[in-house]
Amino acid sequence: MSLRESHSLPAESNTTKLDESTIIQLKSQIDDEWHLASSGYSVERIIRFNNFYETMAFANAVAWIAHMEDHHPEMVLGYNRCQITYTTHSASGLTENDFICAAKIDALLE
Repeated sequence: MSLRESHSLPAESNTTKLDESTIIQLKSQIDDEWHLASSGYSVERIIRFNNFYETMAFANAVAWIAHMEDHHPEMVLGYNRCQITYTTHSASGLTENDFICAAKIDALLE
């Protein structure tokens, strides 16, 4: 099953962070615009828009994904940009949930 078709696991059952080889394998399934933090603790993407309305419409769509997946990103919004950072705090690093949600966000942008 692709990441886009998968669903996040409940936080209490997803507390083991991924190893480096699994991170690399899952990273290959999301857009190249997602960047891993040098610490390996998070994955981040900055998306630019034409105006504030488009930025906010996108942010609301991301909020809906976060609600449906029960996995919430750190989001920083500006007039024409949205920075999204995913990590799983209970695992102190990246889990499959982070990549599932990143893939679903990629689908919004296609």
